[in-house]
Amino acid sequence: METRDLQASERFAPDKMQKCSLFQTQRLWCDLYCLEPGQAQKVHSHAGSDKVYLVLDGRAAVTVGGEERELAAGQAVLAPAGQPHGVRNSSEARTTLLVMTAPPIS
Repeated sequence: METRDLQASERFAPDKMQKCSLFQTQRLWCDLYCLEPGQAQKVHSHAGSDKVYLVLDGRAAVTVGGEERELAAGQAVLAPAGQPHGVRNSSEARTTLLVMTAPPIS
C-alpha cells in the first residue's frame, strides 16, 4: 500500500508555486500545490482531463470558466475538461491544495 505524509510532502519556494507529486498512475495524478502569498497557477485548460482543487490550508482564489471564487480550507471545486482554470493565493498566508487530475494530461 502506497501512503504519503502530506505535511512532509509540502514544499514552498519564494519564486513560484510548487507542485509536489503524491501519486501518479496511468489514470490519475494527485499533487500538492504549495503557494506563498501572491503566487498563482495561470489560467489554462485541458481538453480531455478533469481537475479537482481541494483547499487543505489557507485560502485560494480559484477560477473555473469565467468565474472566480474564494475557497477556504475544506472546500473543493471541479474544473471539468475543456474549462479554463487556475488558482492563486490572494491571502497573506501560505496556501496548500490537494489537486487531482484524471485522466493524466498527456
